[in-house]
Amino acid sequence: MDDLLNTEIMGGKTLSDLLTLEFLASAAGSVLAAFAIILVGFIVGGWARRRLVRLGESYEHLDITLFNFLGNVARYIVIVFAFLFVLNTFGIQTTSFVAVIGAAGLAIGLALQGTLSNVAAGVMIVFFRPVKMGDFVEVNGQMGTVKDVTLNFIEIASPANVQIIIPNSEVWGNTIINYSSYDTRRAEWTFGVGYGANLKTAEETIRNTIMADPRAKSDPEPFIQVNNLGDSSVDFLVRVWCDSGDYFAFQADMKRQVKEALDTAGIDIPFPTRTVVQVEG
Repeated sequence: MDDLLNTEIMGGKTLSDLLTLEFLASAAGSVLAAFAIILVGFIVGGWARRRLVRLGESYEHLDITLFNFLGNVARYIVIVFAFLFVLNTFGIQTTSFVAVIGAAGLAIGLALQGTLSNVAAGVMIVFFRPVKMGDFVEVNGQMGTVKDVTLNFIEIASPANVQIIIPNSEVWGNTIINYSSYDTRRAEWTFGVGYGANLKTAEETIRNTIMADPRAKSDPEPFIQVNNLGDSSVDFLVRVWCDSGDYFAFQADMKRQVKEALDTAGIDIPFPTRTVVQVEG
């Protein structure tokens, strides 16, 4: 037993030296100090993140997505420095520790190539900003409003308010259709009238109905012309510009209003018919 107590354990100290109240109190104090440092690191990291996010929200011309990303980066940097400070407090050489972390990081990176590709794509998305929070987009065959952009995925809400999570690698590596990038969009319809209809009256009816709507823009000039002579109808191609936010409702409303206006004007809207001839044999 005496041999065990006199065995050198750490820094020239024996087990009997380490079991003294003074040493145990010192060790307990170091542990408490480490917990305090880590706690402060989390608090300061969270504060730094919130400050950066609020800065992005304070100015309309700043991209909130970028500041969310920078806030998360700042938080992680503060927490990492807090852990390194704790290790240094316990006498662990942080340079050696960083080397070990680097080697482990390489091994982990090889094992998590898919995850790291999402992170790399997330960095590209944040800095090049093909999509931002609040944009209405179509990505990888999915359509909806962007709710969040993280380092691993983007979250969008479908028109039916269903959550859709898309990995960043599938966002950056695919075609992105962003319906919110521009302030205006061009709505387009095709309206068919009968061959016996007065084409000038039909054109005026369509033009007056659509341009009477406050969502329709007169600049650029609306395009309303006969575009096709079908089997049973003369087709008008109509193109009118509107604000991007009004596009879907405007396009849907005009289909009904133009149909009702043509009915009121007595202009026939044809539909396919089939004549069946019975041959007596």
